[in-house]
Amino acid sequence: MKRTLPSTWLNHTHEIELDYVRPLFDKMFYIRSSKDVDSFLKRFVHLKQLDLKERFWALYLNNANGVVGVSEIAKGSTTSVCVNSKHIFQLALLTNAVAIIVAHNHPSGTLKISSADKAITRKLINAGDLMNVKVLDHLIITSETYVSLADENLM
Repeated sequence: MKRTLPSTWLNHTHEIELDYVRPLFDKMFYIRSSKDVDSFLKRFVHLKQLDLKERFWALYLNNANGVVGVSEIAKGSTTSVCVNSKHIFQLALLTNAVAIIVAHNHPSGTLKISSADKAITRKLINAGDLMNVKVLDHLIITSETYVSLADENLM
């Protein structure tokens, strides 16, 4: 018996399209510190919604710590966000990133690092080790400030 693909599948040629042209050096944003991550994210995120719901982002970096991509991975509730690590690393592999930095916000404005924050960081580090994608940092941001797990020696 011959199997054929549904005709609707034949019409979808690309779900994801990537552009591998590196920006000129003077236009690429480079990450040198957690403050750079906070500054970059605050230009990318919708600041008026930062205190509304938890969101989770990933920055994808080349070997010079230049940002080759950024993605909002998930939107959650006022108290939590569900993170799909497969989605994070799928994008890391598609963008040919050698490192990632993840971040999420705390709508409450508190910068307390929870056990869940530490657990997802450890999970991502372990997954990254398998794929040669280094997890450099995990930031928790608020509309006023941020805390870095790497700066706190929790990575």
